[in-house]
Amino acid sequence: MSRLPQLIAASDESDYWHQTRQPLVSLAFLMPLLLTYELGVLQINGLASETLRNGADFWMRDWLWAAGLQLAWLLPCLIILMLLVWHVCGRYRWRVPTETLCGMAAESLLYAFALVVLGQVQEAAFRHLESAGPVLSGLTTSVGRESSVALASEWVRAVLFIGAGVYEEVLFRLLLLPVLYFALRLLLVPATWATWLAVLGSSLLFASAHHIGAFAEEFTAFAFTFRTLAGLFFAGLFVCRGFGIAAGCHAAYDILVGVLLTDV
Repeated sequence: MSRLPQLIAASDESDYWHQTRQPLVSLAFLMPLLLTYELGVLQINGLASETLRNGADFWMRDWLWAAGLQLAWLLPCLIILMLLVWHVCGRYRWRVPTETLCGMAAESLLYAFALVVLGQVQEAAFRHLESAGPVLSGLTTSVGRESSVALASEWVRAVLFIGAGVYEEVLFRLLLLPVLYFALRLLLVPATWATWLAVLGSSLLFASAHHIGAFAEEFTAFAFTFRTLAGLFFAGLFVCRGFGIAAGCHAAYDILVGVLLTDV
């Protein structure tokens, strides 16, 4: 991991491992998730859809509104445009193999299960250290659901967790991580150190963001530690496997622990 730009840029090779890191392939992979979230929010809340949005989505929309840009579909359109511009500037091939998308889905699920195991290992470690019964409900706490979301229907929770997977990765990995890297490079921090510090810094901010705002979750050492580890996990996927798999893994993990495993 010597240079972030080299790692997040895909080559022109046509093998699966390079294709998954190409912006157009990531866009094609995430479009069903993006549309499901946007249309799902509209279907659930109608014209009041702005009141039922993932935190990262709400923050980015709020920033656009503060700038006088108040179009409902502007944010997802900007994300699509950003990936297309990246694809054009990188001179990648305009090709999205179906088998590559299937492989990305399988990878996302595999990494999501690995993150579930990581959460269980951390919970066991906290229980051992404190020796005072359950630390927290490890899996569900790591998702960071507000009480209103926890009581919502499975469909509502699934929609919100899909949005979290996409928009939190847009904010903290696609935007923030490279910004931190290039800011550190402008300060003459060596490339290797800048990469690691950007990964760590974005992960700490990712964990902290869940404890900020009107609907913030109460701070606990367990939740903050797990989200920092999860941030490092997602950042590693972003750098090594591409934006699409990082967001796909994030969404898959949230649905696993927030919908499918809630009664296990």
